[in-house]
Amino acid sequence: MLKKGLLGQLTQTLCCLPGVGPKTAQRMSFHLLQRDRNGAKILAETLIEALEKIGHCRICRTLTEQDICQVCADPSRDPAIVCVVENPSDIWIIDQATFFKGHYFVLHGRLSPLDGVGPDELELDRLEQRMSQGAIKELILATNSTVEGEATAFFLGELARKHHVQASRIAHGVPMGGELEFIDSGTLAHAFNGRKVL
Repeated sequence: MLKKGLLGQLTQTLCCLPGVGPKTAQRMSFHLLQRDRNGAKILAETLIEALEKIGHCRICRTLTEQDICQVCADPSRDPAIVCVVENPSDIWIIDQATFFKGHYFVLHGRLSPLDGVGPDELELDRLEQRMSQGAIKELILATNSTVEGEATAFFLGELARKHHVQASRIAHGVPMGGELEFIDSGTLAHAFNGRKVL
C-alpha cells in the first residue's frame, strides 16, 4: 500500500472508520478518486458541515443539529419513561425495531474504572437530577451485555432505587430464529435466568 503523498494520507485517514482496514481504505480511496470525484467532494463538504453543526441534545445527549433533538421535542412521546443507552446509534436501532414511545438518555460509553470512566465522565448527575425532581417514573436499562454494560446497568438500577424510580433491564438471550446448538453458554444462561411465565 502507498504510504506517502496525499493518496497514502487519504488511505490512512479512511482507516479511522470502524471495520475499515488498509485494503478496504485503499479501495475506497481509488474509487473516490477514479470513479466518483463529485461524490468525494460532496462527502467532504457534508462531513465538514456535520462536524460544525451537529452537537448534543441538552436533554438526552444524542447527536442533533438542534438544541433539543426530535425525540425529546416530540409531544407524543412520554418523557417520564427513559431508556438509557450507551451510544446515539442505539436510539436508531431501538426506534426501528420497537414501538418504544418514551425518551432516551445517551451515556456515550459505559462505566469502566480501569479506563478511568466513572459516573462523572458519563454525566450521570444530569440523569440523577431528573430522577430526584420526579421527572422520571421508569428507567429502562438498555446497555450492552458486556461486563461493563452489566455493571453500568446495576449502578443505574441502584441510582433509580435511591430515587424511588422503577428500573427494568432489557432481556438478553436466545435471538429470534436462533437454534440452541449455536448459542454460547453465557447467552443461554442469561436466557434461562430471564425467563418469564407464559
